[in-house]
Amino acid sequence: MSVVRIMLADDHAVVRSGLRRMLEQVPSFHVVAKADSGEQAYQLFTDNLPDIAVLDLSMPGMGGLEAIRRILSRHAHARLLVFSMHENASFATQALKAGARGYVSKTGAHDELIVAVQEIIRGKTYISPAVAQKIALQSLVGQDSQLQQLSSREFEVFRLLAEGKGTDEVGEILRISQKTVANYHTIIKQKLGITTSVELIRMAMRYGVISE
Repeated sequence: MSVVRIMLADDHAVVRSGLRRMLEQVPSFHVVAKADSGEQAYQLFTDNLPDIAVLDLSMPGMGGLEAIRRILSRHAHARLLVFSMHENASFATQALKAGARGYVSKTGAHDELIVAVQEIIRGKTYISPAVAQKIALQSLVGQDSQLQQLSSREFEVFRLLAEGKGTDEVGEILRISQKTVANYHTIIKQKLGITTSVELIRMAMRYGVISE
């Protein structure tokens, strides 16, 4: 059986160690790199070129969503799996839109991550049943999140602004100019039909992008 080389990206050392122990219970799985930020995930992926990367979305600085975008911009066939506490449809939809091959909830079954890695290595997509149900339910009842109108980059700008970061800080994190951030901010408000920062924050709370 060929070895599956895995990279982990999570800002909590305990989580990374636990994931490594769990994944390496599978004889063919081998963790070759561990990152604690989106920036490091991008660098280590380029350095190691793993068969698959398992990434959290909520990391300091450049989050997992932006890391996915950057990795795929350089390595178009990268297999990326999100492993996140966020179970709401907005995050999952944006991650898949950005190019992730799968989305697994941290609250799911113990062996679900292993199953997801195996499925993605086989060329399939895997979404946690609970998350898939929320995405399907939203669509079924005609309540698709307004946030689905946003591109993955717009969503990341939206998230950072909702967290209270200024345009200069957002620009520094995403490595874009303050003018570009301001342009994104305008586009986001137009797409979402909002006019103020307070409305932006309220919408982020409503869809679970930030906690109340």
